[in-house]
Amino acid sequence: MHDNNKDDKRIKRAFKPKSWNETKTNDSWAIFKIMSEFVEGFEKLSRIKPCVTIFGSARFTEDDPSYTAAEEIAFNLSQKGYGVITGGGPGIMEAGNRGAHRGGGVSVGLNIELPFEQQGNPYIDKDKLIMFDYFFVRKVMFMKYSQGFIVMPGGFGTLDELFEALTLIQTGKIGRFPIILYGKDYWEGLLDWVKKALVDQYKTISPEDLQLFRVVNTPEEAVEHIERFYGKYLLKPNF
Repeated sequence: MHDNNKDDKRIKRAFKPKSWNETKTNDSWAIFKIMSEFVEGFEKLSRIKPCVTIFGSARFTEDDPSYTAAEEIAFNLSQKGYGVITGGGPGIMEAGNRGAHRGGGVSVGLNIELPFEQQGNPYIDKDKLIMFDYFFVRKVMFMKYSQGFIVMPGGFGTLDELFEALTLIQTGKIGRFPIILYGKDYWEGLLDWVKKALVDQYKTISPEDLQLFRVVNTPEEAVEHIERFYGKYLLKPNF
């Protein structure tokens, strides 16, 4: 349940007058904390082989079809030699790490510290669980060390990661890699709006931008697209 009292306190705290010394001190400590998260992430992730990231909701349980599909995708990717990166939490993230672990592949978790304590799931390799306090640092790690995204049904966080990846590829900030949207029923409404509003009516993106992602309906299609993509393009890190 959303806590309005906490929101009020945060707003009041944000507008509370601060001296220059307080501002400088707080910002300086934040810089060191941000730097430490970048350093740890770069050191650990630079040692792993090519990985595919699986995104999706933390709310799905193991009896949900999306959970089952994510686990199967991760297992099959591990059999093809890819590691799997997830956000490290429950739901789809757990399914991805579980499938990679079951397949004997690299299983990475980039976990975020949240007020409601998201814990790392038990299927992450012990030396590949990294904790982050800052969402934007964590997103850099996803983009920098992933060779593909498989985006399962999810909430705001999942959509945030999807559009981050699309924006960076569209603008040429990172190399093109496959972005796979799993589940036509889930994505259909959003994609209809993207085409009608962004492409046709307002022309805020180009028609060819719709080629930056692929919609699939089975785990086999998802893995096949990854394999086909890298049969055509040279597999290389994004750094």
